[in-house]
Amino acid sequence: MSRVFEGCRVLMKTARTGVKAAATPTAAGAAGAAKPKSNPVLRPLPVSPAMRKFVGAPEISRAEVVKKIWEHIKLNQLQNPTNKREIHCDEKLKTIFNGRDKVGMLEIARLITPHFQKSS
Repeated sequence: MSRVFEGCRVLMKTARTGVKAAATPTAAGAAGAAKPKSNPVLRPLPVSPAMRKFVGAPEISRAEVVKKIWEHIKLNQLQNPTNKREIHCDEKLKTIFNGRDKVGMLEIARLITPHFQKSS
């Protein structure tokens, strides 16, 4: 509890004097800086042949796949105009979404998961 108030005191002091306080590393910040974590969403992984054909790369991160899917949806105007959360799948999207005609926008992450192969 005292660490929280100590930070507030520093902020109040800098507000009164107009001088910026030097950043002091906390125990949590120092521990986080010592061991960098690799974000699995941003790590390129090998993909299935269907996904490889859709994105054009043998390895890609999940975030990039979702970005490319949304580019395709926007480019081809596949969003339902009355319900923006619903996507009408064309033939290209059907190859990666198990042949479904309609997909909810929140289902995209779940439907692309089988296309990523586990890396060891």
